[in-house]
Amino acid sequence: MYKEMKITSPIKRTESARLFEASKTFFPGGVNSPVRAFKSVGGTPLFIKKGNGALIWDEDDNEFIDFCCSWGPLILGHNHPQVFSSIVSTLENGSSFGAPTRKENDLAQFILERIPFIDKMRFTSSGTEAVMSAIRLARGYTGKTKIVKFDGCYHGHVDALLVNAGSGLATFGTSSSAGVPEVFANETLVLPLNDIETLRTCLTEYADDIACVIIEPIPANNGLLLQDKQFLLVLREICTELGILLIFDEVISGFRVAFGGAAELYAITPDIVTYGKILGGGLPVGAYAAKKHIMAFVSPDGPVYQAGTLSGNPVAMAAGLAQLKECAKNNFYHELEEKALYIVNQVNAFTEENNYPLKLVSLGSIFWFSFNGRKSISAAKEINPDMTNFNRLHAFLLDEGIYFGPSGYEVGFISQAHTQAQLEKASKKIQEGLAFIFKS
Repeated sequence: MYKEMKITSPIKRTESARLFEASKTFFPGGVNSPVRAFKSVGGTPLFIKKGNGALIWDEDDNEFIDFCCSWGPLILGHNHPQVFSSIVSTLENGSSFGAPTRKENDLAQFILERIPFIDKMRFTSSGTEAVMSAIRLARGYTGKTKIVKFDGCYHGHVDALLVNAGSGLATFGTSSSAGVPEVFANETLVLPLNDIETLRTCLTEYADDIACVIIEPIPANNGLLLQDKQFLLVLREICTELGILLIFDEVISGFRVAFGGAAELYAITPDIVTYGKILGGGLPVGAYAAKKHIMAFVSPDGPVYQAGTLSGNPVAMAAGLAQLKECAKNNFYHELEEKALYIVNQVNAFTEENNYPLKLVSLGSIFWFSFNGRKSISAAKEINPDMTNFNRLHAFLLDEGIYFGPSGYEVGFISQAHTQAQLEKASKKIQEGLAFIFKS
């Protein structure tokens, strides 16, 4: 069957191409976030017109099954009726006030009642802002300046964390960003993931200077680098022993792998946690949270200043609460994982049968194309830097109506809206695409 398959005619991108040419006169590279430019995979980026359920349509009216899900926030799919109605009813009373609203209380209470290791939180407008604020809080609370991060973890475009980062940076083959003063980078120590010996040595040597260690407990911005739970447990133990705060960056994993994120899944308690993406129901929201004695350092209660005009925006709060109410229902995460495993198991059985050097790596409703033999990997250095096969697969799948993020370093997401028929189609097309790549 697969030997005779031919790649279909490329989809029409006339309107997307026209819009992209215009956008390049407005924005650097024609985009407002680098990876959207399709530089990694080639071709013209698609300009999306609308979405509904698990489907999106571009400006040329091509229809796609969406596994990008706005890079993760849309765990219920596009245009979910409860989220939509909550946004509309809230917007009828105004979009922003720069003052406290009931919606902030409602969302915070819903979260805090269900995540026992945090007492208080502060809403921001993005995950990057939440991480930046969490780092500042850790430094203000401890009185120390250095931070530790891990190679392969990405924490947004915070100056001190753009060191050996992943995601869009890795896509363009760089390990840091211009415009970050060396003095900032010198305050950041970068360690390999899943290496207990190096971790212990570093934290012990610099304990008097390290304010915090920040990690994606489920690194999912530079491939899906699943960590040995023992590594995370030891990290927690050493931080406690040495008086170093542990920050879990759960901007992706929070409310994605469990309601309480990786902290709940692994039963490991961080000192500070950051959230984003799913938290906002598709609107711009982030948050950082901790126990009362740590959050007491945040202004106006304490000396660590952080503010935001649109923080706690009522429309975003309403969207987030509507979405999290669905996520909190019984069996929500189990059913989502079952959907992911349908594709993962079918594709992995196919690649094993045909001896193709690919494995779909997954955790919960997150999955990733590992073109590194049929194995999971836990460190950034293990990623195969040759993304040629992913790029060819991406182009094939676009022409077949399947949309993934335009980078081999990015993960895919399953939403509640994905139907069995859509999963079957995607699984079949992925297998056809792999056969075309490896047999052509």
